[in-house]
Amino acid sequence: MSETVTKEAVLAALSKVQEPELHKDLVTLNMIRDLKIEGDKVSFTVMLTTPACPLRGKIEAEARQAVAAIPGVKSVEVRLDSDVPNDGRMRGLVSMPVRNAIAVASGKGGVGKSTVAVNLAVGLARSGARVGLMDADIYGPNLPTMLGIQRLPQPVGQKLLPAEAYGVKVMSMGFLVPQGQPLIWRGPMLNSAIRQFLSDVDWGELDYLIIDLPPGTGDAPLSLAQALPLSGVVIVTLPQMVSLEDASRGLSMFRQLEVPILGVIENMRGEFFGEGGGERMAAEAGVPFLGAVPMEAVVRVAGDEGKPIIAEKPESAAGQAFQAIAERVAAQISIAALGRDNAVPISIVD
Repeated sequence: MSETVTKEAVLAALSKVQEPELHKDLVTLNMIRDLKIEGDKVSFTVMLTTPACPLRGKIEAEARQAVAAIPGVKSVEVRLDSDVPNDGRMRGLVSMPVRNAIAVASGKGGVGKSTVAVNLAVGLARSGARVGLMDADIYGPNLPTMLGIQRLPQPVGQKLLPAEAYGVKVMSMGFLVPQGQPLIWRGPMLNSAIRQFLSDVDWGELDYLIIDLPPGTGDAPLSLAQALPLSGVVIVTLPQMVSLEDASRGLSMFRQLEVPILGVIENMRGEFFGEGGGERMAAEAGVPFLGAVPMEAVVRVAGDEGKPIIAEKPESAAGQAFQAIAERVAAQISIAALGRDNAVPISIVD
């Protein structure tokens, strides 16, 4: 006599499968959707917290194995989907339908912060997320060059439309001033520009808004923290001591502003600048180390040509490093969001 497979048995089996980053089981996290049982066939969807989940293969394999072990089950179909949670900080901002806002910052210039911001945004978009990239580096707006974009689309109504490249929506002061014109900004002007980029641009629905800040600890990060409830900040540093000292000051400033620190990225690792400094800084600060990007000439060439390395040469060492970093950033956002009890509603269908 064949065993009768029940929903209770399937959910019991899946309750033993842990989400590796969140350290809770799939049932407790309400990640099981559309569960169907047809005789000895079971199908369901695992709703991930980000399309950039670095462990999606592990989750799928363990869920399939758990259900296949139930007596009477002959066939298991596992589908993967994603629903990026809102970390709770953006709630109430009707004019900004953004689930998570992530700043990319550094304590000093010349560390490749904009390169990191571009490749982080493109990496998230390549995973299937809806991503915007805001160039808040008002003094040196070079994201249009790095993404190969010349101009904005025609505005619609009272709203500017962001440009788009590599699946990322982009807004920069570089689109609005003649090339080569110096930008001289005082604090109130800078604050106004950042607020306009947030309120006067039709970003649409975004899972992640990546914000490239100017270097240092001046008006821009203060204005941004006041204008937009940031989900977190990523600190970019070189391995060398001088860069680490400045990056540490930037990290401390964001802590004082009560902005969550998502982690530290060590850029341009290699013989010239050394290695390991960013990892030590993260350990001393008690924050995650998100990864290191090797110093490769192809990264500079790709940026100059408006072709981000993560899209043009994803198989390169730097391309792979940037993709892994994008996935770790997404994981940190999910951990923070679900840590505030933002569970995904369950939907089980006969």
